[in-house]
Amino acid sequence: MTDMKPVSEVRCDTQDSAQTVVRDTDPGEEEKCTCATEDSKRTREKIPSLQELEEVLYSATSSCRHGDEVWPNLYLGDMFMSHDKLGLWQLGITHVLNASHGKLCCKGSDDFYGTTVKYYGVPANDLPTFDLSPFFYPAAEFIHQALTSGGKVFVHCAVGVSRSAALVLAYLMIDHHLSLLSSVRCVQQKRWIFPNRGFLRQLIALDRKLQDKRMNESK
Repeated sequence: MTDMKPVSEVRCDTQDSAQTVVRDTDPGEEEKCTCATEDSKRTREKIPSLQELEEVLYSATSSCRHGDEVWPNLYLGDMFMSHDKLGLWQLGITHVLNASHGKLCCKGSDDFYGTTVKYYGVPANDLPTFDLSPFFYPAAEFIHQALTSGGKVFVHCAVGVSRSAALVLAYLMIDHHLSLLSSVRCVQQKRWIFPNRGFLRQLIALDRKLQDKRMNESK
């Protein structure tokens, strides 16, 4: 496997702007976000309001690339990267989760990637009225199975900041017991994200549900 060489970043101030490619860590590097270890030990953390969450998201540097490794072997990116089969092969991607399945020009399908890559499509619209929450657990399970089997996962939508980002945040909350705020800060270390308001409300509800569950289990 060969490394893909980073190129200069460009601004990503809107969800329609151009972005660049690629990789933050060397192959085999197991570098988790710094907030993961301590946060996983907590049973309760402040659940943010929508306004507080948006302030955290706005505070991050508004730049991103076609793909970023936001968790060991878990990449978050855009439609451009999803079409780059050679680039995905060079990264060692074994699983693709398309959060914009069947939308616009997202080509994702089992036929497109062939037998060497496992594919899972979520036909989500990037609208505040779209209920993404039914896909939180199935998407988290797909990512979990991929990573625990030694694979590498590329999660994407059209731009890689809303639909796909929401699913990655849900995975970190469900499988790694991070709070929503910690999950956001973890991903922000590698990539600018901004799920729409509807998705943020759904993630806040998931945060409350998971924290209540852990509290009840600890009694």
